[in-house]
Parts: sequence; structure tokens; C-alpha cells
Amino acid sequence: MNSLRMYGLLIRASIRSRMQYKWNFWFSTLLAAIINAMQFLLISLILWKFGSLKGWSLYEIGYLYATIMLSKAIYRSTANDVHHLEKYLVSGDLDQLLIRPIPLLLALMSQNFRIMAGEFIQGLIILILCLKSLMQAGQIDWWALPQTAAIIATGAVILFAIGLGTATVGFWITRVSDLQNVTEDASHTAVQYPMDLYPMWLRGILLTIIPVGMANYIPALYVLRHDFGPWLLPATSAFALLFLWAMLRFWKLGISRYQSTGS
Repeated sequence: MNSLRMYGLLIRASIRSRMQYKWNFWFSTLLAAIINAMQFLLISLILWKFGSLKGWSLYEIGYLYATIMLSKAIYRSTANDVHHLEKYLVSGDLDQLLIRPIPLLLALMSQNFRIMAGEFIQGLIILILCLKSLMQAGQIDWWALPQTAAIIATGAVILFAIGLGTATVGFWITRVSDLQNVTEDASHTAVQYPMDLYPMWLRGILLTIIPVGMANYIPALYVLRHDFGPWLLPATSAFALLFLWAMLRFWKLGISRYQSTGS
């Protein structure tokens, strides 16, 4: 509890530091919203023309798009510098975090905290519009709302675990940006759309080796299409916690292999 309280204090200090440059904050928020809006607008135009994609409607794809966006926004807001561990390893700044009286991971997560407001706002707008349309069509009911909230939270845990595992590899190879392009950036983009579009081998990778498909696609099959059964969402949450535990163990192993730039 003391560590969590310290984390909260460090986060507030980081927010105050960022808000000293309010114009930069709002400009970057607007720019992020425009970029993401253009990405979704492109697929929306295609679906508006042809009606569906592999049997998935515009609103179902919007649901996948919004849930993974919100999960990613939570992960990158609360643990942004986990994604940027490479710069600490290269510069030697990780040594400064090691001497702090809190766990290294907590110290790293509190560095350069940023609220991804553009992603949050756009993701919520898309999600609300899609949920409303799916409810009006009778495809889902009000029970889908708490289920969706659980999917977003579980997805954030899975994305954080993937990011943590990828960053930990940096304790051995130092440069992990190219690996992150695959395990985080490319995989996140892939599951914005139905995995039915991809060949079986790629689906296997996105569900096992890089299990980003567990963050939105698999639970969405139950919420949107009532596939499998009510056990699916608890099973997905259990998988997320087990996967996070494994990555935390991997992180501790990585720390034990870390050699300071001065050693």
C-alpha cells in the first residue's frame, strides 16, 4: 500500500509537470485524435460501401477498434515508460531509478505519466455509437455495458503484460524498439479488425505467442455473437492475471541480469 501511495504521488507530480505546457498537451491530444479518426474513417468508408467484412458489420468492427484503443490508452497512460525502457538502458538513467526506495517497475511506471486524452475521447465516442446501434438492432442488451468495461480493463492488463515482457528482453539485447514494433504496434493494429481476415498461422501467433487477440477479439465473440458461453469472460480475466504474473516473474529475472553502464 505504501508503494501504491508513492506511485500516486509521483503520478500527480508528473501530471503537474506536463500541464505546465498546456498548449503542447492540447495540441498533441488533438493531433492524436485526428490521426486515429482518419484510420477508422478509412475502414468505415469501405464498410459503408460493401456492408460487411467477412460477416462483420461496421458496428462490430467499431467495437473491436474502440475496445483495443481504450485498453491501449489505459496501458500507455499508466505505464508509458515501460514502453520506452530502451532509452533508460542506453543512457544509463535506469541506475537512478534503481536507487529509489520503491520497486523499479513502480518507479518506471511513474515516469513521464501522460493522459492519452485523444485516444480516450475518440475510443469512447466510437464505442458509445457502436453499442447504441447494436442495442437498437437487438444484437446485444444492457448487460453488454459492464461486460465491455471488464473487457477493456482485462485488455489493458494483457497489453501491459505484453509490453512488460517485450521491454524485459532489453536487459539482454538493449535495443528493443524493432521488437516492440511487432509485439505492440503491429499487433495492436492487427486486432483492431476481425481476426477472421488473417491466415490461420497469424491468428495462432496473435492468440498464443503475442496473445493480443485475447484482449478484445475473443471476449467480443461472446458479447457480440454469444459464442462459447458465459465462462469465456472469467476465463479471459484469469488468463490475463496468469499472463501478467508470468511477465512479472520474467521482469525480475531480467533485472537480475542487468549490468549498469558503469560496471
